[in-house]
Amino acid sequence: MPGVTKEQIARAKEWDLLSYLQAREPQELKRCGAGEFCLKAHESLKISNGKWHWHSRGIGGRSALDYLIKVRGMDFVSAVESLCGGNAAEVVRMPQREPEQKKAFVLPEKNPYAANVISYLQRRGIDADIIGWCMEAGNLYESRKRHNCVFVGRDTGGKAWYAFLRGTGETYKQDVAGSDKRYGFCLPAADPDSPYLAVAESPIDALAVASLVRRQGGDYRRAHYLALGGTAPRALIQFLKDRPKVRYLSLCLDNDAAGRKGMERIKAAVTEDQDLNDRIRAVIENPPSESSGCKDYAQLTQRIKEKQERKREYGIAV
Repeated sequence: MPGVTKEQIARAKEWDLLSYLQAREPQELKRCGAGEFCLKAHESLKISNGKWHWHSRGIGGRSALDYLIKVRGMDFVSAVESLCGGNAAEVVRMPQREPEQKKAFVLPEKNPYAANVISYLQRRGIDADIIGWCMEAGNLYESRKRHNCVFVGRDTGGKAWYAFLRGTGETYKQDVAGSDKRYGFCLPAADPDSPYLAVAESPIDALAVASLVRRQGGDYRRAHYLALGGTAPRALIQFLKDRPKVRYLSLCLDNDAAGRKGMERIKAAVTEDQDLNDRIRAVIENPPSESSGCKDYAQLTQRIKEKQERKREYGIAV
Protein backbone atom coordinates (compact mmCIF):
# COMPACT_ATOMS: atom_id res chain seq x y z
CA MET A 1 0.00 0.00 0.00
CA PRO A 2 1.36 3.48 -0.90
CA GLY A 3 3.02 5.22 2.05
CA VAL A 4 3.28 2.27 4.45
CA THR A 5 4.76 -1.21 4.31
CA LYS A 6 3.01 -4.52 5.00
CA GLU A 7 5.19 -4.87 8.08
CA GLN A 8 4.04 -1.50 9.40
CA ILE A 9 0.39 -2.41 8.84
CA ALA A 10 0.87 -5.72 10.68
CA ARG A 11 2.56 -3.97 13.61
CA ALA A 12 -0.08 -1.24 13.74
CA LYS A 13 -2.83 -3.84 14.00
CA GLU A 14 -1.11 -5.33 17.07
CA TRP A 15 -1.91 -2.27 19.18
CA ASP A 16 -5.06 -2.63 21.28
CA LEU A 17 -6.61 0.69 22.27
CA LEU A 18 -5.86 0.47 26.00
CA SER A 19 -2.15 -0.17 25.39
CA TYR A 20 -2.01 2.67 22.89
CA LEU A 21 -3.62 5.19 25.22
CA GLN A 22 -1.55 4.08 28.22
CA ALA A 23 1.61 4.57 26.16
CA ARG A 24 0.71 7.71 24.23
CA GLU A 25 -2.21 9.51 25.92
CA PRO A 26 -2.55 8.31 29.55
CA GLN A 27 -4.21 11.62 30.51
CA GLU A 28 -7.23 10.64 28.36
CA LEU A 29 -7.95 7.44 30.31
CA LYS A 30 -10.40 7.16 33.18
CA ARG A 31 -11.11 3.95 35.11
CA CYS A 32 -14.87 3.37 35.26
CA GLY A 33 -15.15 -0.16 36.62
CA ALA A 34 -13.30 -3.39 37.32
CA GLY A 35 -11.11 -3.96 34.27
CA GLU A 36 -12.94 -1.24 32.35
CA PHE A 37 -11.86 2.23 31.20
CA CYS A 38 -13.51 5.12 29.39
CA LEU A 39 -12.22 8.32 27.83
CA LYS A 40 -12.46 11.61 29.70
CA ALA A 41 -13.63 13.30 26.50
CA HIS A 42 -16.14 10.54 25.62
CA GLU A 43 -17.42 8.75 28.72
CA SER A 44 -19.70 6.47 26.68
CA LEU A 45 -16.63 5.04 24.90
CA LYS A 46 -15.76 2.01 27.02
CA ILE A 47 -12.64 -0.18 26.82
CA SER A 48 -12.60 -3.70 28.28
CA ASN A 49 -11.47 -7.23 27.46
CA GLY A 50 -9.29 -6.03 24.59
CA LYS A 51 -12.21 -4.32 22.82
CA TRP A 52 -13.67 -0.82 22.72
CA HIS A 53 -17.21 0.37 22.05
CA TRP A 54 -18.58 3.91 21.75
CA HIS A 55 -22.15 3.33 22.92
CA SER A 56 -23.58 6.73 22.01
CA ARG A 57 -22.38 6.36 18.41
CA GLY A 58 -22.92 2.61 18.01
CA ILE A 59 -19.38 1.95 16.78
CA GLY A 60 -16.50 -0.11 18.13
CA GLY A 61 -13.54 -2.31 17.38
CA ARG A 62 -10.56 -4.17 18.78
CA SER A 63 -7.50 -2.21 17.74
CA ALA A 64 -6.11 1.27 18.21
CA LEU A 65 -6.04 1.43 14.40
CA ASP A 66 -9.85 1.10 14.33
CA TYR A 67 -10.09 3.87 16.93
CA LEU A 68 -7.85 6.32 15.09
CA ILE A 69 -9.83 5.84 11.88
CA LYS A 70 -13.41 5.66 13.25
CA VAL A 71 -13.16 8.10 16.16
CA ARG A 72 -10.26 10.42 15.34
CA GLY A 73 -11.12 10.55 11.62
CA MET A 74 -7.60 9.74 10.45
CA ASP A 75 -7.01 8.16 7.06
CA PHE A 76 -5.55 4.65 7.00
CA VAL A 77 -1.99 5.59 6.09
CA SER A 78 -1.78 8.37 8.69
CA ALA A 79 -3.18 6.08 11.38
CA VAL A 80 -0.64 3.36 10.58
CA GLU A 81 2.21 5.86 10.60
CA SER A 82 1.02 7.26 13.94
CA LEU A 83 1.06 3.80 15.50
CA CYS A 84 4.49 3.11 14.02
CA GLY A 85 6.03 6.30 15.36
CA GLY A 86 5.37 8.39 12.25
CA ASN A 87 8.53 7.16 10.57
CA ALA A 88 8.41 4.88 7.53
CA ALA A 89 11.65 3.18 8.58
CA GLU A 90 10.67 2.75 12.22
CA VAL A 91 8.45 -0.01 13.58
CA VAL A 92 7.31 0.40 17.17
CA ARG A 93 6.31 -2.86 18.80
CA MET A 94 3.27 -2.94 21.03
CA PRO A 95 4.12 -3.50 24.70
CA GLN A 96 3.06 -7.01 25.69
CA ARG A 97 0.45 -7.34 28.41
CA GLU A 98 -1.02 -10.35 30.07
CA PRO A 99 -4.52 -11.01 28.70
CA GLU A 100 -7.24 -9.90 31.08
CA GLN A 101 -9.56 -12.55 32.42
CA LYS A 102 -13.23 -11.82 31.82
CA LYS A 103 -14.84 -11.15 35.17
CA ALA A 104 -17.75 -13.36 36.18
CA PHE A 105 -21.13 -11.63 36.08
CA VAL A 106 -22.63 -11.13 39.55
CA LEU A 107 -25.70 -9.02 40.29
CA PRO A 108 -25.21 -6.34 42.99
CA GLU A 109 -26.69 -7.19 46.37
CA LYS A 110 -30.31 -6.11 46.67
CA ASN A 111 -31.45 -3.50 49.18
CA PRO A 112 -34.58 -4.66 51.06
CA TYR A 113 -36.20 -1.29 50.37
CA ALA A 114 -36.33 0.59 47.06
CA ALA A 115 -37.30 4.07 48.28
CA ASN A 116 -34.37 5.77 46.50
CA VAL A 117 -35.09 4.09 43.18
CA ILE A 118 -38.82 4.76 43.32
CA SER A 119 -38.31 8.41 44.27
CA TYR A 120 -35.68 8.95 41.57
CA LEU A 121 -37.73 7.39 38.78
CA GLN A 122 -40.88 9.25 39.77
CA ARG A 123 -38.91 12.51 39.67
CA ARG A 124 -38.01 11.54 36.11
CA GLY A 125 -41.71 11.26 35.28
CA ILE A 126 -41.92 7.46 35.30
CA ASP A 127 -45.35 6.10 36.22
CA ALA A 128 -45.55 4.48 39.68
CA ASP A 129 -47.48 1.44 38.40
CA ILE A 130 -44.84 0.82 35.74
CA ILE A 131 -42.07 0.99 38.35
CA GLY A 132 -43.99 -1.58 40.39
CA TRP A 133 -44.50 -3.74 37.31
CA CYS A 134 -40.73 -3.83 36.67
CA MET A 135 -39.95 -4.69 40.25
CA GLU A 136 -42.55 -7.44 40.27
CA ALA A 137 -40.97 -8.89 37.12
CA GLY A 138 -37.58 -8.88 38.89
CA ASN A 139 -35.96 -6.62 36.30
CA LEU A 140 -35.52 -3.57 38.54
CA TYR A 141 -34.32 -3.15 42.12
CA GLU A 142 -32.16 -0.95 44.34
CA SER A 143 -28.58 -1.94 45.12
CA ARG A 144 -27.72 -2.25 48.79
CA LYS A 145 -24.27 -0.67 48.76
CA ARG A 146 -24.74 2.50 46.68
CA HIS A 147 -28.54 2.61 46.29
CA ASN A 148 -28.31 2.64 42.49
CA CYS A 149 -31.09 1.61 40.15
CA VAL A 150 -30.24 -1.89 38.91
CA PHE A 151 -31.84 -2.67 35.53
CA VAL A 152 -31.51 -6.40 34.79
CA GLY A 153 -31.47 -8.18 31.43
CA ARG A 154 -32.64 -11.81 31.49
CA ASP A 155 -33.10 -14.64 29.01
CA THR A 156 -36.47 -16.34 28.42
CA GLY A 157 -35.72 -18.78 31.25
CA GLY A 158 -35.31 -15.91 33.73
CA LYS A 159 -31.53 -16.15 34.09
CA ALA A 160 -29.81 -12.77 34.53
CA TRP A 161 -27.05 -12.03 32.00
CA TYR A 162 -26.81 -8.26 32.08
CA ALA A 163 -27.30 -5.34 34.49
CA PHE A 164 -27.04 -1.59 34.11
CA LEU A 165 -26.50 0.70 37.08
CA ARG A 166 -27.95 4.22 37.22
CA GLY A 167 -27.21 6.49 40.16
CA THR A 168 -30.18 7.89 42.06
CA GLY A 169 -28.29 10.87 43.47
CA GLU A 170 -25.65 11.48 40.80
CA THR A 171 -25.12 11.02 37.07
CA TYR A 172 -23.52 7.59 37.50
CA LYS A 173 -24.00 5.11 34.65
CA GLN A 174 -22.24 1.77 34.39
CA ASP A 175 -22.75 -1.76 33.11
CA VAL A 176 -22.06 -4.41 35.76
CA ALA A 177 -18.75 -6.16 35.02
CA GLY A 178 -19.15 -9.35 33.01
CA SER A 179 -22.51 -8.29 31.54
CA ASP A 180 -23.60 -9.91 28.27
CA LYS A 181 -25.15 -7.16 26.15
CA ARG A 182 -27.12 -9.63 24.05
CA TYR A 183 -29.68 -9.55 26.87
CA GLY A 184 -31.04 -6.06 27.39
CA PHE A 185 -33.31 -4.75 30.11
CA CYS A 186 -36.94 -5.49 29.21
CA LEU A 187 -40.39 -4.64 30.51
CA PRO A 188 -42.36 -7.74 29.50
CA ALA A 189 -45.85 -7.58 28.05
CA ALA A 190 -48.71 -9.13 30.02
CA ASP A 191 -48.93 -11.73 27.25
CA PRO A 192 -45.50 -13.38 26.71
CA ASP A 193 -46.51 -13.98 23.08
CA SER A 194 -47.36 -10.35 22.39
CA PRO A 195 -46.44 -9.41 18.79
CA TYR A 196 -45.60 -5.81 19.73
CA LEU A 197 -42.17 -4.52 20.76
CA ALA A 198 -41.01 -0.97 21.51
CA VAL A 199 -37.24 -0.47 21.33
CA ALA A 200 -35.39 2.29 23.23
CA GLU A 201 -31.76 3.13 23.91
CA SER A 202 -31.68 3.18 27.72
CA PRO A 203 -33.77 1.50 30.43
CA ILE A 204 -35.20 4.86 31.54
CA ASP A 205 -36.18 5.62 27.94
CA ALA A 206 -38.03 2.27 27.81
CA LEU A 207 -39.82 3.08 31.07
CA ALA A 208 -40.65 6.53 29.73
CA VAL A 209 -42.24 5.14 26.55
CA ALA A 210 -44.45 2.83 28.62
CA SER A 211 -45.34 5.74 30.94
CA LEU A 212 -46.40 7.90 27.99
CA VAL A 213 -48.57 5.10 26.60
CA ARG A 214 -50.34 4.83 29.96
CA ARG A 215 -50.66 8.62 30.33
CA GLN A 216 -52.38 8.74 26.92
CA GLY A 217 -54.89 6.07 27.98
CA GLY A 218 -53.30 3.18 26.11
CA ASP A 219 -52.82 -0.37 27.36
CA TYR A 220 -49.17 -0.14 28.37
CA ARG A 221 -48.94 -3.89 29.04
CA ARG A 222 -49.91 -4.78 25.49
CA ALA A 223 -46.28 -4.54 24.29
CA HIS A 224 -42.78 -5.50 25.35
CA TYR A 225 -40.31 -2.63 25.94
CA LEU A 226 -36.64 -3.37 25.29
CA ALA A 227 -33.57 -1.23 26.10
CA LEU A 228 -30.60 -1.78 23.80
CA GLY A 229 -27.99 -0.24 26.10
CA GLY A 230 -27.01 2.07 23.22
CA THR A 231 -27.95 2.05 19.55
CA ALA A 232 -26.44 -1.24 18.35
CA PRO A 233 -29.02 -3.89 17.34
CA ARG A 234 -27.37 -6.81 19.15
CA ALA A 235 -29.84 -7.07 22.05
CA LEU A 236 -32.78 -6.64 19.67
CA ILE A 237 -31.66 -9.48 17.39
CA GLN A 238 -31.29 -11.81 20.38
CA PHE A 239 -34.70 -10.74 21.72
CA LEU A 240 -36.39 -11.42 18.38
CA LYS A 241 -34.76 -14.82 18.00
CA ASP A 242 -35.84 -15.78 21.53
CA ARG A 243 -39.42 -14.52 21.00
CA PRO A 244 -40.62 -15.66 17.58
CA LYS A 245 -44.13 -14.23 18.07
CA VAL A 246 -42.97 -10.60 17.75
CA ARG A 247 -44.16 -9.06 14.47
CA TYR A 248 -44.22 -5.27 14.94
CA LEU A 249 -41.33 -3.02 15.97
CA SER A 250 -41.58 0.59 17.14
CA LEU A 251 -38.12 2.17 17.18
CA CYS A 252 -38.16 4.76 19.98
CA LEU A 253 -34.50 5.74 19.81
CA ASP A 254 -33.23 9.27 20.41
CA ASN A 255 -33.97 12.10 18.00
CA ASP A 256 -30.32 12.83 17.23
CA ALA A 257 -27.70 11.72 14.72
CA ALA A 258 -26.71 8.62 16.72
CA GLY A 259 -30.34 7.60 17.24
CA ARG A 260 -31.26 8.03 13.58
CA LYS A 261 -28.20 6.06 12.52
CA GLY A 262 -29.11 3.38 15.05
CA MET A 263 -32.60 3.04 13.58
CA GLU A 264 -31.13 2.62 10.11
CA ARG A 265 -28.78 -0.07 11.40
CA ILE A 266 -31.66 -1.89 13.07
CA LYS A 267 -33.73 -1.88 9.88
CA ALA A 268 -30.72 -3.13 7.91
CA ALA A 269 -30.04 -5.90 10.45
CA VAL A 270 -33.66 -7.10 10.26
CA THR A 271 -33.63 -7.00 6.46
CA GLU A 272 -30.34 -8.90 6.22
CA ASP A 273 -31.58 -11.76 8.44
CA GLN A 274 -33.83 -13.81 6.17
CA ASP A 275 -35.85 -15.34 9.01
CA LEU A 276 -36.51 -11.96 10.65
CA ASN A 277 -37.17 -10.29 7.31
CA ASP A 278 -39.87 -12.87 6.56
CA ARG A 279 -41.40 -12.64 10.02
CA ILE A 280 -41.40 -8.92 10.93
CA ARG A 281 -44.37 -7.18 9.32
CA ALA A 282 -43.63 -3.56 10.22
CA VAL A 283 -40.71 -1.51 11.53
CA ILE A 284 -41.78 2.03 12.45
CA GLU A 285 -39.38 4.85 13.35
CA ASN A 286 -40.86 6.59 16.38
CA PRO A 287 -38.34 8.97 18.00
CA PRO A 288 -39.61 11.96 20.03
CA SER A 289 -41.15 14.53 17.69
CA GLU A 290 -39.23 17.62 16.70
CA SER A 291 -42.05 19.73 18.16
CA SER A 292 -41.49 18.24 21.64
CA GLY A 293 -38.05 19.85 21.80
CA CYS A 294 -36.75 16.70 23.53
CA LYS A 295 -33.94 14.45 22.38
CA ASP A 296 -35.22 11.30 24.10
CA TYR A 297 -38.33 9.96 25.83
CA ALA A 298 -36.79 10.16 29.31
CA GLN A 299 -36.36 13.90 28.80
CA LEU A 300 -39.93 14.15 27.47
CA THR A 301 -41.58 12.44 30.47
CA GLN A 302 -39.60 14.61 32.86
CA ARG A 303 -40.62 17.77 31.00
CA ILE A 304 -44.28 16.74 31.07
CA LYS A 305 -44.06 16.06 34.82
CA GLU A 306 -42.46 19.47 35.47
CA LYS A 307 -45.19 21.23 33.45
CA GLN A 308 -47.90 19.41 35.41
CA GLU A 309 -46.28 20.41 38.69
CA ARG A 310 -46.10 24.07 37.64
CA LYS A 311 -49.71 23.95 36.52
CA ARG A 312 -50.79 22.56 39.90
CA GLU A 313 -48.71 25.15 41.73
CA TYR A 314 -49.65 28.22 39.67
CA GLY A 315 -52.88 27.10 38.03
CA ILE A 316 -51.52 27.64 34.52
CA ALA A 317 -49.77 25.55 31.90
CA VAL A 318 -46.19 26.67 31.34
